[in-house]
Amino acid sequence: MHAHQRAFPFFRFQGTHREIGRQFGEACAELIHRHRDLAQARLQARHGITPERAVAKAARFRDAVLREAPFFDEEIQGIAEGAGLSLSEAYLLQLRAELAVVPDTGQPAEPADECTTFVALAGTTADGVPMIGQNADLPPFYREIGVVVELVPDDAPAVLMLTPAGQVSYIGINDRGMGVFANYITCDGWRVGFPRYLLSRLALTYESVDDAIARLSRVHRASSRNLIMLDRHGNAADLETTPTRMGRLDPDDGLLVHANHFVAPELLDAERSTGSHLENSRARHAQMQRLLDARRGQLSVAVMQDIMRNREGAPNALCRWPEDDAERDVMTFASVIAQPTQGQMWVAVGPPDQHPYHHYAFTQP
Repeated sequence: MHAHQRAFPFFRFQGTHREIGRQFGEACAELIHRHRDLAQARLQARHGITPERAVAKAARFRDAVLREAPFFDEEIQGIAEGAGLSLSEAYLLQLRAELAVVPDTGQPAEPADECTTFVALAGTTADGVPMIGQNADLPPFYREIGVVVELVPDDAPAVLMLTPAGQVSYIGINDRGMGVFANYITCDGWRVGFPRYLLSRLALTYESVDDAIARLSRVHRASSRNLIMLDRHGNAADLETTPTRMGRLDPDDGLLVHANHFVAPELLDAERSTGSHLENSRARHAQMQRLLDARRGQLSVAVMQDIMRNREGAPNALCRWPEDDAERDVMTFASVIAQPTQGQMWVAVGPPDQHPYHHYAFTQP
């Protein structure tokens, strides 16, 4: 898919986790191979990690996945079979920053300021339907390998997700009214463990924010991740995690916003983002908060689309263009707005000020 094609392709996969993985691998084989090649090329160009070394490093994360959530391993095996990859290559697709870590500190080799997320609870929206979503910021090539998938496993809630092809977890909702979105945050102590991208879908195997947080607290996490969650009971929380610690933020007057720096008082000492990255994150956080506050009580999908397209303060804008910062190799590659209780979401190819939002919903069996 090229930038001029204006929607991410949609796929529905159903069955056992192995079958879902195999269907995913077969249906998206070409995109999955591109994902692998682009990810490996980027690791080599930016960090000097050869494809062979990247694949060998990726394989080391499998034990934690088998221990914590073996159903993910089933899907990853299926993807390898369906797309004609080795199992280690399929694992590489589930990892990114974890593969390039500074040895002494366990800090990611690349500082990052990726993604701005929000929750708007019922009292703040025009129609009383709560919303959750994000502008997803990654290297521009993710725009060409992104897919929207509906995964319907035999033994777990169905999920509707935007994800890079071959990646079993990124951001989205389940059919029990739960939404989970995520941001990059930077700390020390990264290690081999459960990959951060998988945390969001692990949370989506639950029906409530509190149950999801209880489960995530027990995971031997590889890295840091911020997760923002909303359930059908109208509970929302933002969970900042390091590999060993967690901090919870609750909505402030019905709104919750996050970017790429620690906000929970108990985790402020974990912050390792600095300079322009930290400044960029703080600017986007403040901007999202201000724009949501200004439309409190009138927030709707259409209003949120306008907010997600906002370019004020560029290059430190919510909607990020590739040319905003040539050094940084980051853009808003996708934008997602979800109403989990309605089982629907709107997704735009990025940057969202240049492409329309498309509607996706759970397919009735």
